[in-house]
Amino acid sequence: MPGNQEVMWPRLVANKILRKRLGSNNFVADFPCNKEIPSLDRPSLSPNSIFSHHKDTHNYRIFVSTWNVGGVAPPEDLDIEDLLDTGNTSCEIYVLGFQEIVPLSASNVLGSENSKVAMKWNSLIRRALNNKKKPHCLDKIQHSNEEQNKNIPGQDFRCIISKQMVGILITVWVRSYLCPYIRYPSVSCIGCGIMGCLGNKGSVSVRFRLHETSFCFVCSHLASGGRQGDEKLRNSNVSEIFSRTSFPRGPSLDLPRKILDHDRVIFLGDLNYRISLAESNVRLLVDERDWKSLLENDQLRMELMNGQFEGWNEGSIQFAPTYKYRPNSDVYYGCFHQSKKGEKKRAPAWCDRIIWYGKGLKQHEYDRGEENFSDHRPVKAIFTAEVGVLHSLKQFQSFFLSERFDRITSQTDDFVCKGRSSFQI
Repeated sequence: MPGNQEVMWPRLVANKILRKRLGSNNFVADFPCNKEIPSLDRPSLSPNSIFSHHKDTHNYRIFVSTWNVGGVAPPEDLDIEDLLDTGNTSCEIYVLGFQEIVPLSASNVLGSENSKVAMKWNSLIRRALNNKKKPHCLDKIQHSNEEQNKNIPGQDFRCIISKQMVGILITVWVRSYLCPYIRYPSVSCIGCGIMGCLGNKGSVSVRFRLHETSFCFVCSHLASGGRQGDEKLRNSNVSEIFSRTSFPRGPSLDLPRKILDHDRVIFLGDLNYRISLAESNVRLLVDERDWKSLLENDQLRMELMNGQFEGWNEGSIQFAPTYKYRPNSDVYYGCFHQSKKGEKKRAPAWCDRIIWYGKGLKQHEYDRGEENFSDHRPVKAIFTAEVGVLHSLKQFQSFFLSERFDRITSQTDDFVCKGRSSFQI
């Protein structure tokens, strides 16, 4: 009956949300997670021995990338090492964010996630990061204290968090020798899409503590649209993400709950901010590679100066707009000599961005990749992060790099981590 058909969609949505909260706090990792790390597996430290020593500051290199892959599964011949630049750059932490890893459909929007696609991406990442045939070369960034000796064990990478919400995926990888110092990994998913709550748009935020410093990475896909005023929808999404994202306080109730309360915060994704110029002017300036004039009218740059992202930082953009390309080509969508009759023309824009908040992060590189099977180009950045390390813990490093470390790294199966979990090390 027509009357029944009219209420079916809202009922379906409501039932889905009531039955299963969008974006649970479960995530995939290489190690099982428990609420507490058993004391018999860690050196015993008395409070006096901890607090009688000062903190050191170590520097860790972090690779961050974001890529809207346009609902296309990764091709069999995709060489993701080019994106990760593993032949020229060596980092301790890799954070990769993806958007639209599955095509938009009713089942996907309602939270029926295709985990096989996420597994395929993680498999490609694992293979690229742990490719022993291509040795890591030293870059200009100074190596951290733990890696001065390149022969120490634990140089392979392990996944500490991988979380998917509909088309958004964020996956975090660290060198194995850092795993004993990772605590309290957690995720928070916010849907901002259809009806203001579904997960076709929104964010997946992950957090963890490395030594004594908390990290938060927010992978987002904001509202699309190039019409005047559409940026207000994106700003509204950002406001929702900041206000609704929440993490557990931890067993000692001393962990940050909100995004901006963390020590090191990086926001990445298809933010969808456009250039506030006529399309013909945008295309002309792109052809002239006049990035300065384009960026003066970039909506995100305006928000960084006085808006939703006031107080945030972004590196210098010296690369072409990353959207919108014809897939498998280097031609922007809607170019006059390439456009088809009746085809929408979307002006090029820097939709894909990486920004950061607060102190203790220094950006060394900010560039785009040239993988072209999507209508977006990936964007990548390299940071150095300052991390506080308790001086009294340094003497225990050899313990974690010996028999206990060997026991945990022998595990190869993925585990699902539930609730307020930390690693069992």
